[in-house]
Amino acid sequence: MSDPALRPVDVVEPERYEFTEAPAYDFGLARRTFFKLMGAGVAVFLVARDTAALQESGAGPRRFGGEELPRNIGAWLHIDPAGKVTVYTGKVEMGQNIRTSLTQAVAEELRAPLANISLIMGDTDLVPFDMGTFGSRTTPTMNLELRRVASAARETLAGMAAKTWGVDQARLVASDGAIRDPQSGRVLEYGKLAEGQSLAQVVVEKDPLTPATEWRVAGKPIPKINGRDFITGKHQYTPDVQLPGLLHGKVMRPPSFGAQLVSVDISRAQAMPRVTVIRDNDFVGVVAPSLDAADRALSAIQAQWKEAPIQTSSRQIFEYLKAHPEAAEEDREGSMAGSIDQGLASASSRLEATYTVAYIAHTPLEPRAAVAAWKDGQLTVYTGTQRPFAVRDDLAQAFHLSPHQVRVLVPDTGAAYGGKHTAEVALEAARLARAAGAPVKRVWTREEEFTWAYFRPAGVIEIKSGVRADGTISAWEFHNYNSGGAAISTPYHIANQRIQFHPCDSPLRQGSYRGLAATANHFARESHMDELAHAAQLDPLEFRRRNLTDARLRAVFDAAAEKFGWGQKQPAPGHGFGIAGGVEKGGYVVSCAEVAADRAAGYVRVLRLVTAFECGAIVNPDGLRNQVVGANIMGLGGALFEAIEFENGRILNNRLSRYRVPRFGGLPAIEAILLDRKDLPSAGAGETPIVGVAPAIGNAIFNATGVRLRSLPMVPNELKA
Repeated sequence: MSDPALRPVDVVEPERYEFTEAPAYDFGLARRTFFKLMGAGVAVFLVARDTAALQESGAGPRRFGGEELPRNIGAWLHIDPAGKVTVYTGKVEMGQNIRTSLTQAVAEELRAPLANISLIMGDTDLVPFDMGTFGSRTTPTMNLELRRVASAARETLAGMAAKTWGVDQARLVASDGAIRDPQSGRVLEYGKLAEGQSLAQVVVEKDPLTPATEWRVAGKPIPKINGRDFITGKHQYTPDVQLPGLLHGKVMRPPSFGAQLVSVDISRAQAMPRVTVIRDNDFVGVVAPSLDAADRALSAIQAQWKEAPIQTSSRQIFEYLKAHPEAAEEDREGSMAGSIDQGLASASSRLEATYTVAYIAHTPLEPRAAVAAWKDGQLTVYTGTQRPFAVRDDLAQAFHLSPHQVRVLVPDTGAAYGGKHTAEVALEAARLARAAGAPVKRVWTREEEFTWAYFRPAGVIEIKSGVRADGTISAWEFHNYNSGGAAISTPYHIANQRIQFHPCDSPLRQGSYRGLAATANHFARESHMDELAHAAQLDPLEFRRRNLTDARLRAVFDAAAEKFGWGQKQPAPGHGFGIAGGVEKGGYVVSCAEVAADRAAGYVRVLRLVTAFECGAIVNPDGLRNQVVGANIMGLGGALFEAIEFENGRILNNRLSRYRVPRFGGLPAIEAILLDRKDLPSAGAGETPIVGVAPAIGNAIFNATGVRLRSLPMVPNELKA
């Protein structure tokens, strides 16, 4: 099979369901206003959602959704007379520390001090178009884009200095924010060179970039840019944004999914002082001077609903998914080669197993929030989103505006994990602000976050396989129902394989989650590999090595195993070791786990996780280590106990007191082993390190107890055979 790391980066994984959704609301103009603007007659509105354009800057064609990515330096980078450098990017900071790594990239190529560089991120009025911050694409795409921009700027400034001095540009050197002539000792600072000039030089693909082996700023553990602001509380997240005359808004929610509003009495709320009540078809909201007043006003509204509960629950979800294929979609192949029948016939051992994955919630520290303000027909919205331009376009569509009438600004955001791609909270804030005639802040409650956001898809994965007497895999048939196609192809060398993703009709809203379906597919694949290793009576690491031809993945397995001490000693009584690994989005990862488990007492505790990760040349080792450790912590929840419970169209565990997430007191010792491949391009790291956690833990539980757990979460109510 082809190297998974070479998968085209402009493919949008099928489980990003939220990308093709229409805006959550469509706020029509009043009929009288509409015809005043348009005149009498018949109007037909068509909404086109170009799913083929779901790509990011730096990947694939230069034109997306009707917007041309700029190619001149000035659109990306500005140098003022004092030498201060401002960089513009549509990527956003959500805690993954890309502000720091992107600053390092610019400093490296521009040869300018880090302290002189600042980034403007996610402001749709100021930055070049970008599809969004997702898919671990910032480092391989935007980092590279800004390196090219900075390199072109450096060469342009050197050319300006050469012209000023009348010398050959080749003899000049850029360093510390200035162009220097070693022969004469003359120095021209960037600010002086750029004063009154326009850096309109076209950025070309082959601008001279500094090899990773020669990096002086990139590749170093630079502390987090503006880190002190986050430690001291100076940084403002969206819920902290204050505008003059700011009011607070709340929105009425139906009692269950699919419920329709039959009637509503807003008279009591309207009678409250300084309260504005908004009714726009099924949208009902209130605005008040304080959050408490808004809560009281919302509680005063009397509504009647017609409910139509979904016909399944979390207890029957896996049977439901298998029984409800998505009729409009064809099955999507991961890969197909050889003959499964012949492969099974040549096997000395055959195995069939089914693995399941529950819906889980994103649970960011910062719930969805937005602050909206209207002025002179222009709409400005502050919101924590991964896709500011998509939110801008949804706002424009919902309010029948031109995109140029809408500005979206993204403060550095308190986590997202793929869950903040859509515009609901921004739309709500904007509609409330328009009615109130004042800026409005709208912050979702934790219950709203758990209920009305989308979830990581649940899924069913069925595997049929065969292994020969020599420990090589002869057949591999893999079917994923609903969960998704990310990392569905096996990295192991198997001549006979059939791999398919089958879309299903999900009863719950679902979409992107950190790692997408790579977590589900790795859990099933690496659990099954462990089962095959035991069937072949081979050590799980040795079994994987026998079936691997990918040298990069072998090297990561070896690094993790060496650090963990795999094979050097047997686990203590009641303890177990497990190993799992794989490839996704250009990153290579292997996790080893040690657990303590008592089958009789139903007790499981993860004691140690060692994760080795290789993603090419490392831009910031500290930032990367934090990503790996953070992904491991997040992976613990989905592996052990996180699951959405629902019945009769209602989420049953819609608050943190009912939905368990990893807590500091229950964390194992976590070690991140970073393999720095300066000979390879840098890949992203936001998603891949999570995928090995669950199967490594599951394999360790089996090693400790002999119990094979094939469902995520594995021990929501402690260990049960």
